[in-house]
Amino acid sequence: MANLKNRPRFAISERTDNRVALSSADGAGIELFVLADDIIRVLVLPHGELRGPRTWAIAPGQDDVPLEGRDRYDTSGFASAPFTMSDDDQHVVIETAMIRLTIALDGGFCSWQIVRDRQWHHVMNDRKTQAYNFGWWDERVYHYIARKPGEMYVGLGERAGSLDRANQSYEMRNVDAMGYNARTTDPLYKHIPFYVTWQPETSTGFGLFYDTLADCRFDMGRELDNYHGHYRHFIAEHGDLDYYFIASPDTPLHAVRRFTWLTGRPAWMPKWGLGYSGSTMSYTDAPDAQKRMAEFIDRCREHDILCDSFHLSSGYTSIGGKRYVFNWNRDKFPDIDGFVTSYLREGVRLCPNIKPCLLRDHPLFDSVADAGLLIETRDGEPAWVQFWDEVGAYLDFTNPRTIDWWKARVKESLLAHGIAATWNDNNEFEIWSADAIARGFGEPFPAREAKVLQTQLMMRASRDAQREHAPGVRPFLVSRSGGVGMHRYVQTWSGDNYTSWDTLRFNLKMGLGLAMSGVSNSGHDIGGFAGPAPDPELLSRWVAFGIFLPRFSIHSWNDDGTVNEPWMYPQTTHLIAGLIKLRYRLIPYLYQLLWRSHRAYEPVLRPMFAEFPDDPLCLEDGDDMMLGSSLLVAPVVEAAQSERRIHLPKGARWSSYWSGEVFDGGQTVTLPAPHDRPVMLIREGHVIPLNIAEQHFARPADERAFIALPCAGAGVARGDCIEDDGESEAWRDGVHGRWRVVIESDARSLRIAIERHGAMPRVQNEVRVSVPASDTRVATCATGELAGERIADGWRHITLRLAD
Repeated sequence: MANLKNRPRFAISERTDNRVALSSADGAGIELFVLADDIIRVLVLPHGELRGPRTWAIAPGQDDVPLEGRDRYDTSGFASAPFTMSDDDQHVVIETAMIRLTIALDGGFCSWQIVRDRQWHHVMNDRKTQAYNFGWWDERVYHYIARKPGEMYVGLGERAGSLDRANQSYEMRNVDAMGYNARTTDPLYKHIPFYVTWQPETSTGFGLFYDTLADCRFDMGRELDNYHGHYRHFIAEHGDLDYYFIASPDTPLHAVRRFTWLTGRPAWMPKWGLGYSGSTMSYTDAPDAQKRMAEFIDRCREHDILCDSFHLSSGYTSIGGKRYVFNWNRDKFPDIDGFVTSYLREGVRLCPNIKPCLLRDHPLFDSVADAGLLIETRDGEPAWVQFWDEVGAYLDFTNPRTIDWWKARVKESLLAHGIAATWNDNNEFEIWSADAIARGFGEPFPAREAKVLQTQLMMRASRDAQREHAPGVRPFLVSRSGGVGMHRYVQTWSGDNYTSWDTLRFNLKMGLGLAMSGVSNSGHDIGGFAGPAPDPELLSRWVAFGIFLPRFSIHSWNDDGTVNEPWMYPQTTHLIAGLIKLRYRLIPYLYQLLWRSHRAYEPVLRPMFAEFPDDPLCLEDGDDMMLGSSLLVAPVVEAAQSERRIHLPKGARWSSYWSGEVFDGGQTVTLPAPHDRPVMLIREGHVIPLNIAEQHFARPADERAFIALPCAGAGVARGDCIEDDGESEAWRDGVHGRWRVVIESDARSLRIAIERHGAMPRVQNEVRVSVPASDTRVATCATGELAGERIADGWRHITLRLAD
């Protein structure tokens, strides 16, 4: 039974345009913020006042938050949302167009309903026994929720195991989990306390975001206690229970879009960030690192491997066997400017590794410590931590002078040499001592209470350095660790994965979990980073999966000293070279998806159930995924497979990218899956942009074409493609263009319209549109004239000459 003596009795104490405050006689409070028709925030204050710091997560539709954080009572960026309120002796009811929240005055328990098909559906209830901690358990934060049978829970950022988090528990505490098991290891690198609950029986769901910087834990039904019924819960080590409820009727994607909007606009990164990025620890650890790096370019040229960037591992900073951020080892790199120029000459940008911890024998350690730029103990000494093979101290990014120091080092040590990007690594800020203190922008606090904040501020400082150095150039940077809001700054990846087939399978699910948590620009270390070298089959299958992810980098530190490279095995080099060229063929589509992520908060990768929530077979935990809404991708994730069995979601037809064969949805098919032809199917009613120009290393070319599956009868197929210079900030002033393709169909005809809007970066008056060869309907062009047709590889290629 609940402890009735300690359960507060609430009454309404205040109401404003978007806020309702409840208070109790013993000083406890609950504040409710109506932020939109589909978003209500609940703030539980056991002692009537905030205990936690400002927020760095909430940035509704904005590029960023103030450097020192956003006041938790700041509601700027939210439009006025009309709501009604009614109350009696037992309850307060708040109702918007989409949400009905009922609060029991005895205990403050919340019950949530959302509208679907004009009916109210109960979707969430606080546990009726001890849902919150009103200060009589300990100092931690708790939220207990009743658990319904059959619920799915998806999100929580980067997690190992199945996509559905039901019946599992997870710890959110950033750690350097090198060689992790992608099926079981927990915790990992990222701190994103958001997830979507989906209830398949009613096709209804909602998102929950807990705005905390604290180490926290989610139990999604693994724990069971006879006194309370079935439940799930959230526990944070400190701070406040401050959560956002996001209604998501019809589709789980709505909650993802709204959470992404709530926490800031995803960064719009340069197009070259979608190209292949080479990387390995081995090159920069070698005594002749500059020579080894030159050999990489030679091998790319030799094997015609397309490449846009190289992630420069930390060995370039070494003194002996240790790494010292911003310190170039000039024995390894005797000509830094010449080295950078040699890469840029071939169109390959460098992205060097930087770390936020100074080893105690770092050449700059004493000067940095004397300036007070490190996280310190209460007595003013450096707060020592284990870091790589030495002891060191982390920089304190809650000190503005540290940020200035960091930006200056990024500029003078890296950007001044012509380097284009930064790789923010080993930035988990593993600080466990209660004696370590961060300056907190003038309000000091224990550093272990906001480790993820240090990570966020580090990547922000790196981005700002890049912006200041080259104001007209779009910043590109990556970060391994991060938290809510990291999508405003960086591309990310799933850290130092272990080489195995299991990792390939579960990294796929990990990426989907990240995308469903607002972080779309992500990928994995292709081939596996730690452990044994991948065999030829595993490497080629991993590449065949990796080419579909926003981040595509082959990176390794193999136990046997070998290097994961496209030419690692002569028998697969031509396959991998071809797969990389397929990647570049798809870049216009990937670029459009990232644009949609930036402009409309759309996730790039999507679980099948999220795109097709009403298809029961899509609810199963499979190995397929949607790339945007138009392309179904089915990687091979098991050894010795030459075919792939796929369930095609109902409600649409599907066409094989390779053969043009068309299949009805709602069935399971088995398709050939050779190593050089990953299974990919185009969805009916969709048009996908491609780059069909012949491409070779260091000779980029671009020619736009489109591939489509028109509707079988009367209907419309649509697709868009963003076009700009791919690198500058001119898009902010509207200097970009867009293709728009519309194919109207009926039983006898295909009426194709291709429009160009805005400032296009190149002239192209003839455009190819490909439809399945089995579609023999008469094609006409509404915006020009037909210039020819041909049948090849199962596709009908229609060339259109556009009117000026």
